[in-house]
Amino acid sequence: MNELAQFCKHLKKDFSPKIKDPKKPVSSWSEKDVLNDKIVDAFVIILRTKGCSWALESGCTMCGYFNDSLWENVSDDDLMIQFEKAMKNYNGQKFVKIFTSGSFLDDKEIKPKVRKDILSKLAETADKISVESRPEYITDEKLSEIANDFVREYCLNKGFTFERYEKAAKILKKHKVGLKTYVLIKPPFLTEKESINDAINTVDKIKDLTNTVSFNPTNVQRNTLVSYLWNRQQYRPAWLFSVVEILKQSKKIAKNVRIKCDIVGGGSVRGAHNCGKCDQIFLSAISKFSLSQDVSSLEKLDCSCKEKWLDQLDIEDLSFGSIVDIHD
Repeated sequence: MNELAQFCKHLKKDFSPKIKDPKKPVSSWSEKDVLNDKIVDAFVIILRTKGCSWALESGCTMCGYFNDSLWENVSDDDLMIQFEKAMKNYNGQKFVKIFTSGSFLDDKEIKPKVRKDILSKLAETADKISVESRPEYITDEKLSEIANDFVREYCLNKGFTFERYEKAAKILKKHKVGLKTYVLIKPPFLTEKESINDAINTVDKIKDLTNTVSFNPTNVQRNTLVSYLWNRQQYRPAWLFSVVEILKQSKKIAKNVRIKCDIVGGGSVRGAHNCGKCDQIFLSAISKFSLSQDVSSLEKLDCSCKEKWLDQLDIEDLSFGSIVDIHD
């Protein structure tokens, strides 16, 4: 294990889950998304599992979703009880998303029988089901088990080589399963300009492999390396100006790929933000673009803080990484 992985593991040494009820899901809610080129209500379920296998071993530098996990085995019966509780809020939405704060295809989190029972139940009413998985769990065997008319889309997490992602993408395509790829905006140790270029270059590399790109600007979550750096004023979440630039350029590069952006903590110091005065205008425009794919909603965004953003892009060329907000 390298030093970075060891440090990420060290940050979790005193972690204890706040909620220890294996029969209680993390959450469920309805949100807007796109299905068959139409804006629809989508239903989201987050199950409380043992946790992401990678997080239990070490974990990604920015991911704090393990805070919602139990870090101990959850029985099949308890997982189904969680699912049934979440489904009490279900109103027949045709698009359903399932998250576990880990990988739905990891047998250590979700046993094959539980996966089958959950997907079969949802297939009675849903036209599209989206689940999240690291690519190492995407195999011909697993896809043969569940890739049929009621499974449409898989969302990949981070923390693996591009070659492994590419292999998983080809397996999904072979089984005619759509792919939504998460792309992180501004991981730790990159400058603002580097993070813009990194995100755009990533889209260029995956434009022929994925159906959807979902950009996720890094937000500061507890017990993570990002939190460690942020508390020491060594990390700033991305500017919303940067996010907008990434979305505009990505849509030019990948015209036939759906581009969207979900911003957790947007407008706060822990999430992607500008000066504070213009944040909600930017966030609304980004949300509108994510649903419509109309770049015009991003074209006229402006604020006096744009000069500070441009200054930061120039100044960081002379620094050794991300710098905190520049104040007058």
